[in-house]
Amino acid sequence: MPEAELKNIALLIDADNTTPKGIDPVLTVMAELGQVNIKRAYGNFAKNNLANWDKITHKYGIRPQQQFDLTSGKNATDMAMTIDAIDLLYQGKVDGFGIMSSDSDFTPLVTRLRQDGLIVYGFGSVSKTPAAFKSACTRFIDIDALIKSATDEGESSRPAAKAAKGEVDEDLVELLGTAWKAAKRDENGFASLSEVGNIAGNRSSFDVRNYGFKRLSDLFESIEQFQVERRENNSLYVKRLR
Repeated sequence: MPEAELKNIALLIDADNTTPKGIDPVLTVMAELGQVNIKRAYGNFAKNNLANWDKITHKYGIRPQQQFDLTSGKNATDMAMTIDAIDLLYQGKVDGFGIMSSDSDFTPLVTRLRQDGLIVYGFGSVSKTPAAFKSACTRFIDIDALIKSATDEGESSRPAAKAAKGEVDEDLVELLGTAWKAAKRDENGFASLSEVGNIAGNRSSFDVRNYGFKRLSDLFESIEQFQVERRENNSLYVKRLR
């Protein structure tokens, strides 16, 4: 997969529009792309509502980028993040980005980064993030689901995938069904699970973690419209039943 080739990753954090509680699980997800060597948080840290970022930045090696509110109604944080992201893009030393924010203003930035072939993971609250930003990202991951999954893991010996299941709606079933139809199937109607997952991911910002699962196979096994079959060498195949 393209993600496996990535090495140098940048995580840019809109501290005004996200929570420090998500840093640890977000960094865990970003590690699948490569080494997160650039970690920057943007905001006016003189404000009381950003006071909790103080210990977080030191603990995780995040560089705080102070942005004073010079003009009422103008967001200097968005501008600073965008400028830094474009600088990193043109320096050619970054292979992928993580954007922590629920702000739709970053949609053009994400679109521009992806035009140069970079993978961009978005992290925000599903309930607060506009669809345009979610769709623009290579993957959009619900930060609230990540935090809940991490909390459940710490409080229970049960696998997090079984502890924090999200609602599987008709749109998701349709997306997975379309991906299954597009994949190469054998005479019994089974397609490679990894191929189906890749097609679904390429068609949208879909990510299994938004539904409380760590593995794609766990998600498929939870949906009654699909059957998962394990074959030689632990290879997994999936078939739509209806």
